[in-house]
Amino acid sequence: MDDVNKQAFNDFEDAAPAAGGTSNASAENAMQPIGVVLEIAGSGSQIALDLQRLNECMADEDPSVALAGQVGSQIKIRVGNAWLLASVRNQKQDRRSGGGIIANIDFLGEGNEEKLTGRINGFRRGVTRYPIPGALIYPATTADLRQIYASDGRSNIQIGTVYPTKDIRAGLYIDAMLGKHFALLGSTGTGKSTSAALILHRICDAAPDGHIVMIDPHGEYSAAFRNTGLILDVSNLQMPYWLMNFEEHCEVLLSSSGNDRQTDQDILAKCLLRARSKNRLAETMGKITVDSPVPYLLSDLSNEVQNEMGKLDKATNSAPYMRIKTKLDELKTDPRYQFMFSGMLVGDTMAEFLARIFRMPSAGKPIAIIDVSGVPSDITSTVVAVLSRLVFDFAIWGREERTRPILLVCEEAHRYVPSEKNADGSSVGKILSRIAKEGRKYGISLGLITQRPSDLAEGVLSQCGTIISMRLNNDRDQAFVKAAMPEGARGFLDSIPALRNRECIICGEGVAIPIRVSFDNLDEQKRPASEDPSFVDLWRQSGGEEERVHRIVQRWRSQGK
Repeated sequence: MDDVNKQAFNDFEDAAPAAGGTSNASAENAMQPIGVVLEIAGSGSQIALDLQRLNECMADEDPSVALAGQVGSQIKIRVGNAWLLASVRNQKQDRRSGGGIIANIDFLGEGNEEKLTGRINGFRRGVTRYPIPGALIYPATTADLRQIYASDGRSNIQIGTVYPTKDIRAGLYIDAMLGKHFALLGSTGTGKSTSAALILHRICDAAPDGHIVMIDPHGEYSAAFRNTGLILDVSNLQMPYWLMNFEEHCEVLLSSSGNDRQTDQDILAKCLLRARSKNRLAETMGKITVDSPVPYLLSDLSNEVQNEMGKLDKATNSAPYMRIKTKLDELKTDPRYQFMFSGMLVGDTMAEFLARIFRMPSAGKPIAIIDVSGVPSDITSTVVAVLSRLVFDFAIWGREERTRPILLVCEEAHRYVPSEKNADGSSVGKILSRIAKEGRKYGISLGLITQRPSDLAEGVLSQCGTIISMRLNNDRDQAFVKAAMPEGARGFLDSIPALRNRECIICGEGVAIPIRVSFDNLDEQKRPASEDPSFVDLWRQSGGEEERVHRIVQRWRSQGK
């Protein structure tokens, strides 16, 4: 600390009246300074704190005052007739001043001062007037925080309580959060699935005629939404294969690579276009392409491949045709693919399928949970790609109709939109990236849930206007999230590794300022089936193991049928 700042700190210590030991110590703590501003910079500053005053505040009944000056807490600085609110980012001991504490702060916003009480009101994000070195610093009280976190009148959902208070409700502004996408991040075991279910339940309660589609790769959320949502899995999804575009057909039907793949693609494109053209619908539409969602018979596609092979002379290799034909036969006969490649799905049910998936009308069930855990692993990403692309294409072609917005929530998002080093060029990564970049223009909101944000495509996370981060145990994940969050949240971000289960940091468009939130408890029947098993309890149980193994083997062999 230089001589000028040291003098300012000494002046503050001389001027600060003694507190504590009186019956109204709580009120006195809030009204007496705890430190002084040393240096000012654009987004944050350096301050000096009085250790004795911090110790006095620790015994305060108000939890906000008790935490004053500690990392992650809020303090306020008087600037003219206004209060400037800031968050404490870090602390270190200043050995030169004989026990003082130096801290860095991040400015959050400002509010007017109530003349009678000295409290903050009319809080707004951003800073118009900065303090000067030597300005005094005061604890932010729970009453101040209540004003700061109070709703500004926009539609919001309440999801928990603001840390460190017990009664200030934490709200998320729905339109702002969904309008610019959101991401929910957290390591395994932090309560991520339950928190996701809580947020979606609250959105459904606020908008019972909403349109939400959730991709559920583990079958966790069916239990949480059995009463309020439509549950779709391989037994009742009935997704017509002809809804796939050409790229998705290639992913499912072609297994070759290199030069062979280009040859196979040329054959498939020619045969697929002819198969689609045989439908009467194609005749009424005039010109169609390989991407047009026009029904066709799998047998027609197989026959076209057979006919093309029949035209070959003996010197030409028939292997590409055989590869496609063999794969087609496999899809038609394998019972695992019946949810998509059944002969019953050839009718033109596109409008009915979209209305059912997108919940139009919602019929009291605004969310569709699409459980893809039973889908064969080799086509899971293609199924997710088709569903995501249908949401996007529906929004694009519905621009003239002013269609209702759709929220697409993707659990385990890093599997479908991987980072560049893990990218495989799949269609699902391309369509979800496109939705992240362009979706909000067309009324599509994207919700990404993942435990490995560092494995997520960086461009996709940066498009999320609201980030809800639970505890992250991995250093790479923590660094990745910090890079994606705004500067003003740095003090909060440093506490990410120290968050308890079902606690989170929220920053971005969905909240007025960055906040630390403790999520509400969710009713048992509304929780996802993601509870960790108790090894000890289950291992203590005995009896019936042989019958259980036989039942599992039977289900295993029949693939759940």
